[in-house]
Amino acid sequence: MWRAFFLALGLYVFLLGAQCLAVERFILKARLPAPKSDSWVAGTEPKVGPQRELTPREYAPWILMSVGAVVCGYSFTLPRRWAKK
Repeated sequence: MWRAFFLALGLYVFLLGAQCLAVERFILKARLPAPKSDSWVAGTEPKVGPQRELTPREYAPWILMSVGAVVCGYSFTLPRRWAKK
């Protein structure tokens, strides 16, 4: 069970780092409540919520990919360590 957990965690972090290589910035939108039924009337548009912008630093993708690879490698050695006890 621990091996699968660490493998999934390592793959997630590695893929997050690979995604940061390809993406320049992330824009997070705020969740708004569902518009009222009269919002479709001409002249009224639903309000747009605030947005948050995240820009990863230049070294962030490489660090994330390195940490993910190390954790994946650690997950492959877990069963051998437990078998020697």
